[in-house]
Parts: sequence; C-alpha cells; structure tokens
Amino acid sequence: MAAIQSTRPRSGRISITARLARKSEDVLHHVGRAYQRWSLKREYVSQRFRRHNERTAEFAFVFRAVGKTAPRTLLDIGTGTTALPAAIANCGVVVTAVDNVRDYWEDGMVNRHWHIIDSDIQKPALEGQWDMVTCISVLEHVKDHRAAMRNMMRLVRPGGHLVLTCPFTDREFVADTYRVPGADPVSATEVYICNSYSRAELETWLSDGDAELIEEEYWRGFTGKHWAMGTRIAPPEPSSRNGNHNHACFLIRRR
Repeated sequence: MAAIQSTRPRSGRISITARLARKSEDVLHHVGRAYQRWSLKREYVSQRFRRHNERTAEFAFVFRAVGKTAPRTLLDIGTGTTALPAAIANCGVVVTAVDNVRDYWEDGMVNRHWHIIDSDIQKPALEGQWDMVTCISVLEHVKDHRAAMRNMMRLVRPGGHLVLTCPFTDREFVADTYRVPGADPVSATEVYICNSYSRAELETWLSDGDAELIEEEYWRGFTGKHWAMGTRIAPPEPSSRNGNHNHACFLIRRR
C-alpha cells in the first residue's frame, strides 16, 4: 500500500514571503492601535459640556424594548457617530447599522464604534429582515417620511418590532420646526430639516406597514408647544398623550 503523503511542510520553517506578510501585518496593527489611542485621547481631552439632550429618554426606551422582546437580530437606521449599535451588541444581539453617509453628512462620516453600511432608508439597498429595527431621532430629518417608514416596516420580520423616536405633538404636524419663528437658537443653526409629527402621520405609518402600536412614551424636551420651540428642558420631563409633550418614543409590532 502506498504511503499517505503529508501535506505539512517538511520543515518548521516559515517562508520569507509569509514572514514578510506577518511582519507587515504587525506593523500595520501597531500603527493602527497607536493612531486609535491618539485619536481617543484627543477626543477625551477636547470634551466640553454643551447641553443635555433627549438621548437619555430615547436610549432607555430602546434598551427596555430590547429587554422585553429579546431580538436576535437588529437593524439600526441612521446610526451616525453614536455607540448605540455597539452597546446593543454587548447585550448579545447581532447588529447591523446603516446611515446615509454620502448624502446626509456633508464631509462624510466615520463611526469609530461600529461598521456602518451606506444606505438611504428612503430607497434602501438592503436585503433580508430583522427581528427589530431601531430609528432613533432620525425620521424627523427625512424628507419622505412615509417612504422611509414603509421601508423600515418591510425590513422588520412579521411579528418583529420597530422602535421609533421623534419630535411629536399629538394633534398637529409642523414642517421643519428649526425654521419656525421662535425656534431655539442652537437648533436654528442646523442645516437639516426637523419635522414634528402627529397622530395623523403615526396612524398612516401603522396602516401602511400593517402594524400596531404596542407601547408609547411622551416627553417634553422644550418649553414650547412643539419640538425646538422655546428653551430646552434638561432633563426632559415625562408627559402623556393628553399632557404637554413635544417628543415621543414608540414600540411598534409588525403583524
């Protein structure tokens, strides 16, 4: 019987090409780690307090929703530079994150926490479905909110959930609150739009997506009737549908 020839190299030596490749990889990793340390330290040192925002209410709502529904997969829409996908992934969830990098961000955008897929939710080039989709303070900056919501609901598997947060006043829609006279001066300097939605838009989104509202929270983040009107309230004050509110968090289930 012929002897079986081993596929293992006859000597323990590593080829010159392999050694050079490994050395190059080591150098690249060393330089990359050094740059990362420098960049993070610069970010740390340059911190300045500006003002509180609504993320405390929104992120708390997100993690409660994740805890209640236990999704295995999650798609975050409009991540920007936040660490939200990384934090959710730390809970054991498999996370995908997208943002309209080329069109929305004037100078481009790099998220140092997570890999971001460049995709516009108004016309996304995404395949598949996720147990949960999150859209945190993004929809107000989208021109075609109805198309965006239809696409988000399409990306939620049947029985799955959408977590949505946005400026909201139950009885009245306001287009681009940043441009309304009396808007908060800081908000008025922003280059993007900020719509404040109402119950009418919410009902349309639910109907378009064959979905139902499971949970809702209402907050007052500004002293005025609508988002960005008056002065900012820090921390945001919890409210109700019938109370004074200008922001909302929704947990929506796709049927």
